[in-house]
Parts: sequence; structure tokens; C-alpha cells
Amino acid sequence: MGFFLETLFGGLMAGMLYSLIALGFVLIFKASGVFNFAQGAMVLFSALAMARFAEWLPQALGFESKLLANVLGFGVAVAVMIAVAWLVERLVLRRLVNQEGITLLMATLGITYFLDGFGQTVFGSDIYKIDIGLPKDPIFLFESAFQGGVLINKEDLYAAGIAALLVMMLTLFFQKTGTGRALRAVADDHQAAQSIGIPLNRIWVIVWSVAGFVALVAGMIWGSKLGVQFSLSLVALKALPVVILGGLTSVPGAIVGGLIIGVGEKLSEVYFGPAFGGGIEIWFAYVLALAFLLVRPQGLFGEKIIDRV
Repeated sequence: MGFFLETLFGGLMAGMLYSLIALGFVLIFKASGVFNFAQGAMVLFSALAMARFAEWLPQALGFESKLLANVLGFGVAVAVMIAVAWLVERLVLRRLVNQEGITLLMATLGITYFLDGFGQTVFGSDIYKIDIGLPKDPIFLFESAFQGGVLINKEDLYAAGIAALLVMMLTLFFQKTGTGRALRAVADDHQAAQSIGIPLNRIWVIVWSVAGFVALVAGMIWGSKLGVQFSLSLVALKALPVVILGGLTSVPGAIVGGLIIGVGEKLSEVYFGPAFGGGIEIWFAYVLALAFLLVRPQGLFGEKIIDRV
């Protein structure tokens, strides 16, 4: 039982990080109807920006505090992602209003390859370290209930807590603030939102900025665990099955979908992997997403679209 709980907790913690990345997809799709294939590239680009500025600023300003370097690096990276959001709206989205979905998807593919290439040109292509001070020592829980207790990685525990906190903040932002309500209005009907004076272009900049901030937090956490490298953009692709499972228009769906996939892939790898030679964790999420597309294409919490003819 203790081993099962260890696997379950590990899956829940990984699932929270998947949910964090998936939120970027959901936020942008809700506000602009664009399936943002560039979310993975945004995770890599923002993590590269933070890692490199946290390294460059102490050298340029002449201080040695690691905490100050991380705070300044994070702040500069946030500013960079806001600038990226403004450029995307000004140079891409503004010129593609009311275009077909496939056109917008191809535009985000172009943004993906630009961010991947530009990021590695400016910041370098080595493996960089982000050290935000997360403790890496394991701890044992429930020692009185199970022999030996349940082994939990402190870094995973803190990362899951940060992800959960950000999810709650975003939920409050959407539900309680005027800007959040404007974002939801734009998501429901672009033309109706414009007719009551909601500026569509400003909303798009805000939502891409929020998605960039979410990508930065996800990249910071994954970079702390794995190092900042090109594989970060591939890790972010695991969020695609999450949004298919939870629904492209649902914030709660992104959370639940991430948890289901995180737990499912860990349990299947541990309990069924040996019988299949391992590797289930790699493809489990995509097979589950395919099954949902066949049975419930709108996802668990997505809105069912009915066309009347």
C-alpha cells in the first residue's frame, strides 16, 4: 500500500505541473479561439530568459546574492514575455482577425519555431540551471500507518504547491476581477464583447501575457528539476492530451485532466510497464487522449457544440 501511495502522489504532483502548462492552452483558446501550439516554445523561451538573466545580471551589476539574481531574472523574464505577447498581438493576431482556424494554427506554428530559434540564438543552446532553492531531499510520510512510510520528494511537493497556488490565483482573477470578466465575455462572443466596448486587442495582449507568465512559472519549475534545455518544449507537449481530456475551454478541465494523466501514466508504467517492456509513460497520455476523441471529443468539461441545419 505504501508503494502504491508513493506512485499515486508522484503522479498527482506531475499532473499539477501538466495542468499548469495546459492552462496556457486553455486561456488563449478561450479568449481568442486560437489553439496556441507555441505554448511549449513559450515555456522553453521564458525559462531560458530567466536562467540567463539570473546569470548575467550579477555579473553586470556586481552582486553575488543568488536570491536577488533569481528575483531580478524572474522579473526581467516576465517583462520579456509581456513584450512577446504585445508583439504577437501587433504583428500576428491583429492581421488575422476572423481568419480560419487552420490559418491561426499555422501562425502559432510559425511563432513556435521563431521562439525556439530566436531563444537559442540569444540565450544559447547549452543546458542551463535554474536554482530557486527548492529542497531536493526526500521525506517520509505516514510512517505510523505504513512500514517504512511513504517516500515523497520535497521538490515535487513544493512544485505541486506552487502550481496549485497559481491555479487558484488564476481562478480568482477570472471570477472576481473586471479584466477577468472581460476575458470571459470575449471568450463567449467576440463580436458581442466588442459591441459593449471591450477592446479585443488589449484583451488578447493580456491573455497572451498571462499565458506567458504561466509558461514562465512552469518553465522555472521544470528547469529546476531537469535543467533548461530543448526537451522542455517536448515536456510541454504532454499538455496537449491534458486539454483534449479536460476540454479546450475549461480551466477546471485542465486541472482534472492533468491529474488524471499524471496519475494514469505513473501507475500504468509501474504496474503494467514490466509486462510490456516499459515505455508506457511515454505514450499513455496520447492513447488516452485518442480514446476520448473517439468517445467524447469535447473532453470531460468542454462545451458540446450542436450545429443546427
